Amino acid sequence: MSVPEVLPPAPPSPPPAASNPVFRGPNGIRAGWRALIFLAIIGGLIAVAATVIAVAVHFLKIGAGRIGASSLTPVGMGLTEAVIFFLPAVAALAMSRTEHRKWGEYGLPAKFAFRENFWIGALVGFLAISATLLAIYLGHGFRLTGLATHGKTLIVSTAAWGAAFIMVGLAEEFAFRGYLQFTLTTGMGFWPAAILLSALFGLAHSANPGETKPGLLSVVCFGLLFCLFLRRTGDLWWAVGFHAGWDWGQTFFYGVPDSGLAPYHSLFNPAFDGPRWLTGGSVGPEASGFTPVVLLIVAVFFSRAYRENRYHPLGG
Repeated sequence: MSVPEVLPPAPPSPPPAASNPVFRGPNGIRAGWRALIFLAIIGGLIAVAATVIAVAVHFLKIGAGRIGASSLTPVGMGLTEAVIFFLPAVAALAMSRTEHRKWGEYGLPAKFAFRENFWIGALVGFLAISATLLAIYLGHGFRLTGLATHGKTLIVSTAAWGAAFIMVGLAEEFAFRGYLQFTLTTGMGFWPAAILLSALFGLAHSANPGETKPGLLSVVCFGLLFCLFLRRTGDLWWAVGFHAGWDWGQTFFYGVPDSGLAPYHSLFNPAFDGPRWLTGGSVGPEASGFTPVVLLIVAVFFSRAYRENRYHPLGG
């Protein structure tokens, strides 16, 4: 009887080639590099746009003084914010193809556009600026002196400012809490990313005319509040609505300065009188000492109404 041949054990398979840990992690390209690629795409788009504008100025003989807006108007603001939205939106679209994700995963899913969360956010935003101005009024620092707009101009201005501030909400929320918040969350966690981007949100407003340190602090508080909205609802539509509602109420309805910028064709004529901590000074009510208090109250009530964290960039 033959003895079956005993084969020697197979040698262990070689370990997989180690990927470069500097560039790749367990979730693919590391978050920091993805964010840098995203910003580089935006930089490239800005360079192309600047070249086109320079060529137009040269060949069409457009005077430099004719470019840019001299006041806060709905058309000027809307066009500016549309560009601000377009750049990160295109860059995020390019990254979505690379990462094999849907564009809507970065915070603005189309299926939820302008639905319940947006309108609730817009209402709460308007009520929040109203509460802030009421507090300043009770401190004898603010009053309305009469209507500033009448007739057909009132109807047109109401709609134009509404559209402009929806664009502001879309642009600023997606630029600071869209792709970058999504990506940095996968690398450092949600709140560290939120704190970093909220600080950058404040820094981006530092160039506004008349801006002050209390005003910038309020901008950072706004950023953190918007991140809370994102964390609990899972997308940016609540934040977009709140942003639009606050700014519309502030600039058009009450006619008060917005980050130091005076509005054009507002509904009411406002008047301020009192110390800067109360009125916000040149910045407007966003720099008032009451604004962070109102935002904190909004955060508390929102957290009680929306208790579940629905923002999960990694699908967990």
